Amino acid sequence: MRLKGKKIISLVHHEFEDLELWYPILRLKEEGAIVHLAGEKANETYIGKYGVPAVSDYAYGDISAAEYDAILVPGGWAPDKIRRFPEVIALIQEMEDSQKPIGQICHAGWVLISAKILQGRKVTSTPGIKDDMENAGAEWIDAPVVTDGHLVSSRRPPDLPDYMREFIKVLETK
Repeated sequence: MRLKGKKIISLVHHEFEDLELWYPILRLKEEGAIVHLAGEKANETYIGKYGVPAVSDYAYGDISAAEYDAILVPGGWAPDKIRRFPEVIALIQEMEDSQKPIGQICHAGWVLISAKILQGRKVTSTPGIKDDMENAGAEWIDAPVVTDGHLVSSRRPPDLPDYMREFIKVLETK
């Protein structure tokens, strides 16, 4: 179990991309990690774009970056909601300041844009938000996964195996 004892927080809100939330969570658990879900409210059921539910363990404001080794932000339409919470922005910024692994896929880049942590970084995302990423100061690369230090980004569901291989590798070194 390569990640035994590692704790990861994954953010959630309605209309998350089902595979982009669940595939990383299941892969990390397979490697022995503890994964918690944080949403707007604790013990709330959030429904993905394709109807798959996810129940949050905590509310965004109930968690501290100091308690976790990494953070994941799923794609779908949820990131447009997630980025509106000051607690989330502070959490992302704390993870950035501590150089803890940050994973983002698809539209999740919107959360990192709102946290203002992309200036000078190499990233990827769904091509639909390429301009947003570049306008935030990032260098956008069209690749299945892009790693820039502790920041691991990916484009879309078909890239999930590459994304998680790289995220796990980064998490192992922290």
